[in-house]
Amino acid sequence: MTTPRRRSRGRHGTSRSGGSTSATPSPGSRHGPSDRGAAALGGRNSVSPGGGERPADRHRRTPRSPGLTEPGTRRPDGHNADGPPAPGPGGAAGRRGRRPVQKKAKGKKVLVWTGGTLAFVLVAASGAAYLYYEHLNDNITSVSDDGAGTGGFSKDRAINILLIGTDKRTGKGNEGYGDKNSAGHADTTLVLHVSKDRSNATVLSIPRDLITDIPDCPTTQEDGTEKVIPGQQGVRFNNSLGQEERTPSCTMRTITELTGLKMDHFMVADFNAVKTLTSAVGGVDVCLAKDIKDKDSKLDLPKGEHTIEGEEALAFVRTRHSVGFGGDLSRIELQQQFLGSMMRKLKSNDTLTNPSKMIKLAEAGTKALTVDSQISTIKKLADLGAELGKFDTKNLTFATVPVDDNPAEKVKATVVLKEPQAQQLFAMVRDDVSLTEVKREKKREKAAEAARLKGTKAPASEVRVRILNGGAVAGSAQETLSWLQVQQGVTKSENGGNAERPLAKTTLEYAPDQADQARRLAAVMGLSGAALKPGESVTNSQGVPAMTLTLGKDFEGAGVPLTTPAKVPEDVQKATADKVECAK
Repeated sequence: MTTPRRRSRGRHGTSRSGGSTSATPSPGSRHGPSDRGAAALGGRNSVSPGGGERPADRHRRTPRSPGLTEPGTRRPDGHNADGPPAPGPGGAAGRRGRRPVQKKAKGKKVLVWTGGTLAFVLVAASGAAYLYYEHLNDNITSVSDDGAGTGGFSKDRAINILLIGTDKRTGKGNEGYGDKNSAGHADTTLVLHVSKDRSNATVLSIPRDLITDIPDCPTTQEDGTEKVIPGQQGVRFNNSLGQEERTPSCTMRTITELTGLKMDHFMVADFNAVKTLTSAVGGVDVCLAKDIKDKDSKLDLPKGEHTIEGEEALAFVRTRHSVGFGGDLSRIELQQQFLGSMMRKLKSNDTLTNPSKMIKLAEAGTKALTVDSQISTIKKLADLGAELGKFDTKNLTFATVPVDDNPAEKVKATVVLKEPQAQQLFAMVRDDVSLTEVKREKKREKAAEAARLKGTKAPASEVRVRILNGGAVAGSAQETLSWLQVQQGVTKSENGGNAERPLAKTTLEYAPDQADQARRLAAVMGLSGAALKPGESVTNSQGVPAMTLTLGKDFEGAGVPLTTPAKVPEDVQKATADKVECAK
């Protein structure tokens, strides 16, 4: 039996969740101490701005603290070993900046990520007058990424965007949320990964109470000088923003060290983002599997379907004590449901064909964000929005990083990575593996790659291979040679020095009559079918035909498998944006 949908409207400018929270976990909390806010909205739609705003929601913008920086890379880029260095891409240091300095950004499509839950609203301003463009530009605050990112997204590779919801009490009506007088934390953190072919996307939720290491963070001060904020080991992830004057660039660096993913951009939003954006689209549809009356978040909704906006929407995404285990991980699931619904609403014709809603979205979206300075121009935002608008919501998957309770604690308040599931998930995202069942034209190619591994395998003693270093760390070719000969019995192998050019991926090239040798070496090395490249043999130092194994930048050491998991680990909680799920 379907429960009638109740129309709920939150009161704007009035705090519905009371009481400040403490950073010290209470004994009853499963994951995380306080009920600090979190919120964000997302949508993959174009929005044609026009002008106008919701009067009760518009207040003078208070600058927010941003910034992100990248942790150190795992190995030198483009640097070959076992011989003279081969040419490769060099790293470029970026300018570092930290406080809200400029107010630029917005154009045809603008990504919006709002405080406390993921959120990207693609705001389309095409066709708007020049003055309105300038008006939208002035709405958005931009800050330097302190050289932590890639320097900007590119159309010919995957895109990674860091989305942060801060619990800082910014904006009118938010006095009852977060910690009083706090500089704010990375209360909700999401990594949006859009595949290289733009067919799918993944959103990784990073638990705020995850114990991790925060690296040293070079940060530009307001007077233009640079200050290195010392790193910390074994602290909550949410300390990567706000605390010790850390900016979003520091959260960016922390994410890179944690996942191996280097971010292209970041977006930061506060509590007002959820309130204004949900009201702009006329409310977001949510579903509850039970009655919820949460005294902390002030959410009071009966079981069934509801349309929520404003303060009530903010209460929904902040609720944790009344769902699941009552901790931050349960709140993440609630937020993911909310964001999926928000995206569906933004994509619907009811939104896209309604000029009033589009205008309100343009206003609310541009005022809700702090973005990195790499996307502080209309053109950059328009280009980014065009790329983000290409994937279908049915191929957008939300996943939470697998974690376990911190074994060092008697009263469980923090979490640690669950291994090996967490690393498997990170590897899938790094290698651009979709978490959804996306049908692609590459299906035949995948089948062909898998077929290369099927068939007879030659004895290890009959495998002839020449090893080249094509971007791995120094000494990798010699290390692999020793490992193959001594431990794996591949005695007919030799070190060929450096490859002519660096490769991102390790490859094994072989002639048709060497397929059985290739399958044996693939089994020994842990190579995927994609790494096997049918081609030609080379003549080794003994004058005999041999295969060529080129160690790419993905090579992590002799004996470390290079096969990327093909399936999401069973313990990874995930959901897709096109499905309605009721919060339990």
